[in-house]
Amino acid sequence: MTPVYLQSMGVVSALGLGAAAMRDNLFSTRFNGVVETDRYTPGRPLHLGILPADVPPLSNAPARQRSRNNAVLASALAELRPQVDAAISRFGPQRVGVILGVSTSGVEEGECASRLWQREGRWPEGFDYSLQEMGNAAEWLSRELGVCGPSHVISTACSSGAKALASGARLLRAGLVDAVVAGGVDALCEFTIAGFSALDSVSADRCNPMSSNRAGINIGEGAALFLMGRDPGPVRLAGWGEGSDAHHMSAPDPSGRGAVHVMEQALARAGEQAHAVDYVNMHGTATPLNDAMESAAVAQVLGTTVASSSTKPLTGHALAAAGAIEAAIGWMTLVDNPTGRLPPHWWDGMHDGALPSLHLVAPGEALGRAPRLVLSNSFAFGGSNVALLLGAG
Repeated sequence: MTPVYLQSMGVVSALGLGAAAMRDNLFSTRFNGVVETDRYTPGRPLHLGILPADVPPLSNAPARQRSRNNAVLASALAELRPQVDAAISRFGPQRVGVILGVSTSGVEEGECASRLWQREGRWPEGFDYSLQEMGNAAEWLSRELGVCGPSHVISTACSSGAKALASGARLLRAGLVDAVVAGGVDALCEFTIAGFSALDSVSADRCNPMSSNRAGINIGEGAALFLMGRDPGPVRLAGWGEGSDAHHMSAPDPSGRGAVHVMEQALARAGEQAHAVDYVNMHGTATPLNDAMESAAVAQVLGTTVASSSTKPLTGHALAAAGAIEAAIGWMTLVDNPTGRLPPHWWDGMHDGALPSLHLVAPGEALGRAPRLVLSNSFAFGGSNVALLLGAG
């Protein structure tokens, strides 16, 4: 099959604005990541993965696309814009696609508009409800780039950003496009924090994946974008697996069958054996059910000695952007990393005896050689599961 490559990358998250800052903080032996704040929950401090600085507003965009969500996306785009523009010049605007994972869109602006309506009985001047449409981000990005190839949003909760990359690979292999800008974006807002709080899934303290003391997620925000194509690049999307086990509306199948299926599918598509995987970036939400399911699935497919970590304490759980941000972490692990530094697993070290004893990466740990394959898991509500297998280009 035709190889698919990730040729350029841009990313912003709680770990840093841009790949260089994020890489420095990722591999540091000093914790950088979620912070305690009551910005979205006055009087109730929570640990959240908030961007370390705000991003410039989209003052030149049409009012219906002027959301903070799109501004976060624009910040990630800036890092790979020259390479994207070069691809558009080479292939033509009709041969470049846009695929994004999104869940919040312009919800924060909708919250502000709703509060004004409740106070004064009027909407903000220029407010357009379409700002909250899921497709808004892809519409803005296509307009900003001047492309007219296939353009759409995937909204399958926490698997969205990873699914966008798999979808981009299918477009390329089908010959429908010659380049794809793919990834995910989500900005923090009160709505998502309240929703996950209602599910009793949010931890006020820093999330603690795989610990016997784990108590829930820290919600985050950010964006990651990739220029995908058939020409060789720094990272190869060697394989992917997708599934929908439909076990429960929000809880994972405790047997882990769906997670096992997508990991095995990713390996099979790449023609690789489990022992070849150097590192696993786990979905690792720090909820009791997810961590129990995923640790058992990883142990079944890859064994207990493969280096593994959850980077959610560093970035927060960025929802639809999570899979794309963690693919960017996979990129950082594979590219310009001759000693094989690994993303650390930040937790309290209290192993849950009910879980398999996985090899969780300690801060500062390295393979001692350049890594070749990284597996990244993303598991979502409704059993929408994805595994991406990334290879050194």
